Amino acid sequence: MGGPHFSDEMQKTLAWYERMRRDEPVSHDPTSGRWRVFRYADGLKVMQDAETFSNDMSEFMPPVEELIAFQKGNFQNMDMPRHRELRGLVSQAFTPRFVAGLETRIRAVTRQLLDAVDARGGTMDVVTDLAHPLPVTVIAEVMGLPRSDHELFRSWAYALLVDNGVDAIRSEAGVTAMAPYIREMNDYLTRHVRWHRDEPRDGLINDLIRAELDGRRLDDVEIVGFLGLLLIAGFLTTSALIGNAVLCFDEHAEVTAKLREDPALLPAAIEEVLRYRSPLIWLDRRVAVDTELSGYRISKGALVSVALVSAARDGEAFADPDTFDIGRRSNRHLSFGKGAHVCLGAPLARLEARVALTELLTRYESFEVSGTEPVQFHDPEGLLAPSRLPLHMRTA
Repeated sequence: MGGPHFSDEMQKTLAWYERMRRDEPVSHDPTSGRWRVFRYADGLKVMQDAETFSNDMSEFMPPVEELIAFQKGNFQNMDMPRHRELRGLVSQAFTPRFVAGLETRIRAVTRQLLDAVDARGGTMDVVTDLAHPLPVTVIAEVMGLPRSDHELFRSWAYALLVDNGVDAIRSEAGVTAMAPYIREMNDYLTRHVRWHRDEPRDGLINDLIRAELDGRRLDDVEIVGFLGLLLIAGFLTTSALIGNAVLCFDEHAEVTAKLREDPALLPAAIEEVLRYRSPLIWLDRRVAVDTELSGYRISKGALVSVALVSAARDGEAFADPDTFDIGRRSNRHLSFGKGAHVCLGAPLARLEARVALTELLTRYESFEVSGTEPVQFHDPEGLLAPSRLPLHMRTA
């Protein structure tokens, strides 16, 4: 069902998802109090109906000062019209043209990383040697942040989105554990924003400072919130996408052969990786008004969680959903969201993955996951991605 690189635990989870889609597509979890949504159509409705299903999750979060400050610029957790206002301002700087202009630098960084790998021999850890350092290097350079601080960025990402569990941000104990990392990141980014205000220089931070819409500009806290979102979520999503793609290609040698023959197929392959191995497991919304979903009545104020991996395996939405098929038509996966809150950083993640995978496919005649132990994954409740991925390569 999931492929040889899915752990036994994940195989069982996929089988459970299948049962839930069939027997209990909208399920109330008495332990967490959340409503879990397993079918694609219901998940799509939750994402697209922003009036019924709110992105404002503040009432589920403890009133901790560090978290409040971080959330001020995180427009992904805002409802209209505030979301539209902030996203509109940020979009003036983070444009499609801006992202496309990064391709040359992304390729150069990728080649530098692979040159270092080749200098050591014919093996690498895809996660630590490529999937982690590539996006964090690119994002840091875009922001004008020192390369020497990259390990700091990685530690923040893991502390805030991986190490403390998926529900940590909703408990006082969880937020208290994360608060030092949030404070450190906020202080760090605030210093750099203020330096850019005092001494303007080229780059994303300066573009965000100058962005203006109807006479409105972003303040420092809003800029810091967006930069934190880009630094943390952008790093983990791209890292997971690259690692998951290598796993999929290792499992399906015929796909890898097709991609070598016709690199133009790679964008479609990346979309199928995003469907087949959605990096994020759950996507949460708050119910703004009493509603009904597939016959289940859900009260205002409830927490609803869409099971993204389950939605991606829904046979009502995808033909032969358990098959990895890069020729799939109309691959409308939910991995980057849908509707007004679709992920703003998705084009950058796709670009970084395309460049990195192109370099792997052209530089090496073959590559395969090495070792006899099962691939190690992150917490399956938070991030579906390898935490370590040893690879053996043969140079072309």
